[in-house]
Amino acid sequence: MREFDFPSAQQPAFSLVLVNYKTPEITRMCLEFLQEYVKEHQVPVWVVDNDSADESLAYLRSLDWINLIERPSPCKEAGHIAHGKALDLALAKVETDYLFLLHTDTFVFDSTVFSMMMKECMQSLDTAAVGCVEQLDRGVLRDTWRLSSRYFKHYFRRAKLQLGLRSREPKPYRETHLKSFCTLWNARLIKAHGLHFSMDDRVPGYTLQDRLSSLGYGIRFLSPRTIFRYLDHIQAGTVAAAGGYAKNHRRTTMYQQTLKRIQMQQGMRPAKS
Repeated sequence: MREFDFPSAQQPAFSLVLVNYKTPEITRMCLEFLQEYVKEHQVPVWVVDNDSADESLAYLRSLDWINLIERPSPCKEAGHIAHGKALDLALAKVETDYLFLLHTDTFVFDSTVFSMMMKECMQSLDTAAVGCVEQLDRGVLRDTWRLSSRYFKHYFRRAKLQLGLRSREPKPYRETHLKSFCTLWNARLIKAHGLHFSMDDRVPGYTLQDRLSSLGYGIRFLSPRTIFRYLDHIQAGTVAAAGGYAKNHRRTTMYQQTLKRIQMQQGMRPAKS
């Protein structure tokens, strides 16, 4: 796939935005995968540190090719609220029309994902965002089973409530909101309407997507099969890396297994000249 044609070397089409919080190992890996590409294309990289006060902050301070924002974060601030406020700090600094959100547990091994998503977005000037609603590529069979079981659970709970029986509130059985581990946003539209990533207590970006959709802007959805051709993502990897789960929690195990696999892949990459 041909790289996206930037307006000029001095005016890249997009910026990259990441938030770091106490994830030194995966933050380093994430940025190492990006370094060659962003330097070659002069892509602005904004990293917001949410008061890590650890070796990950020292590492970020040592990099001369990123724009680092150090954000003091109140101790009692919920994790997703802190993340959303950090994104809004970067949004205010970004001068490009578009921005890519990445998590530090996202490892882009094929940089053509950026040109692919930019082309998807620029098919219409009224496209607000491009991304994926799933954080893993489970495959067709697992996705079908997951959707079917959630569909049954949703309508089973609705039926119980209609019969006056006790039941949990039915959750939507189909994912509808883009997941921010790798999402392209039209920053120009966001700013034009005075919107932000964090506007309430929901996951950052959910209300933003709903508001932009209600204004008539388009959201383009990529399948997991498409996006995971270009990258790896550890679901809840930032939480696991920061010790947010017990050692025997399934997501901690998943984090360790995926991290080991990616480290082996990274070790197999040809050395840079």
